[in-house]
Amino acid sequence: MAPFNRSSFNPALFTLTGIPGLEEYHIWMSIPFCTIYFVAIAGNSILLYLITIQHSLHAPMFYFLAMLAVADLVLSTTCVPKTLSIFWLGPQEIAFPSCLTQLFFLHYSFVLDSAILLSMAFDRYVAICSPLRYTAILTPRVIVKIMVGISFRSFCVFVPCVFLVKRLPFCRTHVIHHTYCEHIGVARLSCADISIDIWYGFAVPIMTVISDVVLIAISYTLILKAVFSLPSRDAHQKALGTCGSHVCVILMFYIPAFFSILAHRFGHNVPLTFHIMFANLYVVIPLALNPIVYGVKTKQIRERLSSCSL
Repeated sequence: MAPFNRSSFNPALFTLTGIPGLEEYHIWMSIPFCTIYFVAIAGNSILLYLITIQHSLHAPMFYFLAMLAVADLVLSTTCVPKTLSIFWLGPQEIAFPSCLTQLFFLHYSFVLDSAILLSMAFDRYVAICSPLRYTAILTPRVIVKIMVGISFRSFCVFVPCVFLVKRLPFCRTHVIHHTYCEHIGVARLSCADISIDIWYGFAVPIMTVISDVVLIAISYTLILKAVFSLPSRDAHQKALGTCGSHVCVILMFYIPAFFSILAHRFGHNVPLTFHIMFANLYVVIPLALNPIVYGVKTKQIRERLSSCSL
């Protein structure tokens, strides 16, 4: 028997077709996508600029906010430009190494975003529930450890996905019915057994992110409990307004992502068009909302924006 030549099955190019079933509407869909993308780029860039130049914003909460802005810029820039080129110019080819790179940074940025949201929830918990110990707990050394730790965790969670896809032979179609490369979508094109890819791509990320969600929920529950123990009614309303807006952004971030992950494993009856549309939502909308909710609604940043505009 002739030896199996895996290299002959490695594709030079994949073709991304966009959102299946909505090809005739791609040009119109590009308008809101492009608008939201530029809002995300502008909002996160302004946020980073203010945090960098304003010494008064050099505090733990704003360091996490800056890290969130960087992760959002990476996540959006990894996917949206290619999506827009598909909407404007039709199906686009992408080299296999570029597809692996896009796949990695997409998932890495998502898990990192989740970890940053957890870190920000912990920061607010310490600030509200233990204000006198805030500076003692969240020292610069601790902040650096948290940032390095969550970055390393996100890397460790998804770098195996790159090697899992790279080892696969692709001897069938090289057409991806999506706007970007993502782990299971690419793996399903293989002519080999992808059970490991499916279970790893489902179990490890979802357990990682679910642990983040649970801890975020606990943090905000404890924050609300501490706030409602105060006699001031104004404090109650302010906390509800702030936590409510934060929770809305968190839900907008997690719901499409969880839907996409679960649909890959269990959603065999979910229309592909609906699935791909949802998958595109979590790489544009939350990234544009984050600088508005976490930035503009923060008093210190509002004051700096006002002073810069005068």
